[in-house]
Parts: sequence; structure tokens; C-alpha cells
Amino acid sequence: MPRKRDSQHGTPQFRVPTPYSLLPIPSAPHATPVIFSDFDGTIAQVDVTDVILAEFADPAWHEVEEEWVEGHIGSRECLKRQMAMVDASAEQLDALIDAVPLDQHFAEFHALTRERGIPFYVVSDGFDYVIRRVLRNCGVDGELLNGSHLFSSAIQVRGRGVEVDFPHWPEVCVHGCATCKPEVMRRVRGEHRPVIFIGDGLSDRFAVEEADVVFARDKLLGYCREHGVACTAFETFGQIEREVLKQWLVAGSR
Repeated sequence: MPRKRDSQHGTPQFRVPTPYSLLPIPSAPHATPVIFSDFDGTIAQVDVTDVILAEFADPAWHEVEEEWVEGHIGSRECLKRQMAMVDASAEQLDALIDAVPLDQHFAEFHALTRERGIPFYVVSDGFDYVIRRVLRNCGVDGELLNGSHLFSSAIQVRGRGVEVDFPHWPEVCVHGCATCKPEVMRRVRGEHRPVIFIGDGLSDRFAVEEADVVFARDKLLGYCREHGVACTAFETFGQIEREVLKQWLVAGSR
């Protein structure tokens, strides 16, 4: 199941992810890392697509959801059909997006990656229109072109409807993902090591296969523990910065 949708059906609630105590910190590698992060439930503390559908879509979106949950369709088809049911103006969408709660430490974390020259990419099944607006609201206003430092589904508002596109969905993606995170990671990581992935949902389980180091919470943390995937639990980006990332930077400069 490549999409988030980890909460129960019904109107999604804005909530802070369940906290977990940190797992042992992995040894610091002597190299410049490259960081990939999920968006919904990771940078944003909710699945924004779920919130949009609950607020503005025909209730039949739940029926499409069930098809996805049962494995009859992939997230690409699911999103395409569901977003066709949205009835909202750009002003209504913007007001909802502006109320999305974020990880309060993300902007500082992102500033550190830029200061230290660490490549950072957002990879998401969600939509660039949403992600760019949310990130600009928290002060991250550069490198947001879809296909550069942001890899996500695409959306354009047309009157009271939306048009969607999936620019990062290769035909070879056997999971039918809206955005093929493993393929993006393989394509853009270059020679940087370690490859770091930060995520929270079951949709991220394909991405961890391409990562050397995984930071996980919520559903992804449970998946990693159940399947023996080495990971470090986290609650906020502040913990990653304070307790892990700076240790790598210090070790890598020796």
C-alpha cells in the first residue's frame, strides 16, 4: 500500500504523531550524507490529501479508498479518481493548507542541511501545490521545483476542481505508486553516503530498502521493527538534528 492512509476512515484529525523513545544511534559514517524525507505525517503532521478529501470531496472517495486498502488498485489510480471528486476553490484549498500543523523543528533542520551543504530532498505521494505552500509558510522558500529538490505528484487548481499528474511514476514501478520513492532515491543520490530516509507511514516501506540509515516513527517504525529493518525512532526533526545528524557531521570532518 504505497499511500499513507494509516488512520481509520472518516474525517482525518490534526494530531501530533505518537512519541517513541529513541533507538540506539547508529555509528557516524565518514562521508557527506544525502537526506530524503517523506512529507505527509513527517514534515506535516497530518496526511494533507486525506484532509482535503474529507473536507471537499464527494463521500464516494471512501469507496475508492477501500479498493486501495484491499489491494485492487495502486495509489496512482486511487489518487486520480479521488481528486476528481474534489469541489473547492483555490481560496478554500489555501485556507485549509495554511492550517496544517508542521513539525516545529523542521525549518531549523532544513537550514542546517543548507548551511552544511547536505543534499536534502522531499519525496512524497502528495501534491506539489500543497507541499510548496506549506514549506513556504515555514520559511523554506527555495529549491521547490518539482523534479529538483521536491519529487511528488502534481496538481493544478482549475475553477472548483483539480487536475493531477504523476511525473515520478515510472512504468517499472510494480507497486503502482503515485511517486516511486525508491526510483527517485536511486536516481538522485549520486555518490553521497549514507543515504538517509525519514518517514512515518507504510507507504515509506519501499523507500527504506534504498536507505543506509532510516529514521522512523508511527506506522513505519512498527513496520521496521516487525521486519527487522534497522532504524532509529524519532519524534521531531529537532531530535534528528541534536542527537544524530550533528554527530555524523562532527565525525565526518575528522
